[in-house]
Amino acid sequence: MLKYVGRRFVYMVPTLFAISIVAFAIIQLPPGDFLTTFVTRLEAQGEQVDPAMLEGLRQRYGLGEPIHAQYTKWITGILFHGDFGESFEYGRSVASLVADRLPWSMALTIFALVFTWVVAFPIGLYSAVRQYSFGDYLATTIGFLGLAIPNFMLALAMMYIAYSVFGLSTSGISPLTLGIAVVVLGTSGTAGMIRILRANLLDELKKPYVVAARARGVSENMLVVKYPVRMALNPFVSTVGWVLPGLVGGEVIVAQVLNLPTTGPLLFGALRSQDMYLAGSIILIISVLTVIGTLLSDILLAWLDPRVRLGYR
Repeated sequence: MLKYVGRRFVYMVPTLFAISIVAFAIIQLPPGDFLTTFVTRLEAQGEQVDPAMLEGLRQRYGLGEPIHAQYTKWITGILFHGDFGESFEYGRSVASLVADRLPWSMALTIFALVFTWVVAFPIGLYSAVRQYSFGDYLATTIGFLGLAIPNFMLALAMMYIAYSVFGLSTSGISPLTLGIAVVVLGTSGTAGMIRILRANLLDELKKPYVVAARARGVSENMLVVKYPVRMALNPFVSTVGWVLPGLVGGEVIVAQVLNLPTTGPLLFGALRSQDMYLAGSIILIISVLTVIGTLLSDILLAWLDPRVRLGYR
């Protein structure tokens, strides 16, 4: 197990380096440089540009130096000082902007994940054990509807029902708005998870070890819970890898519809306004968290299912 984890750590290093290169390339994509855009924006707003401040920013980001020197300054500032640069649109540091939005994104992601697991597990289990029953067909229908309905449409429908039927407003931050966001995000994940758990469990229930245990007279409940469910839980464990990037990325469309201050709309706005230090930094954070989340889910899968680490040798 330690050998498996060690190899996964080693493989992460070049991946993270490649991600940082791509994120820096995204920052450099717009024509000109950061200061050109910054000065143009200030002049368009009729503000005076302080030459001393511009020179300080030029030295801070290494503008005018070779591209590898600029990258080195940028990545060392992140690694050793937590300095992701400045957002010219907000006039604040990227780190403070992300920190303001992060708690909402984290709350939304965690509650949506808990909602997905709590709802999907019993339904998926029942749907597999009672295959082709009325409950199975009902769960399948709900699952397909959950997959087919876009999140923004479901959010709009729930906002309309909350206002027109119950007279509740969903504008701004409120428990009702957050509840709708959790249900909308959780519904799409629940639908997919039900289908995956049902398919995996049906495969396990047809395997020879299950047939042999049933022939020896093992009770059906004990038979299902002891081994097939454990093997079918792999998709649940693998979703842990999606949680970390979701903590920062959030759900852009749902957050936009419900006007929630998560980091998803912040990234969307940064890309639209070419606020590249903000956009590139958020993309870098999300990508790094995706790699770390994948590592955690791989370790959990290897611990849960020995076939994973044995197949890695």
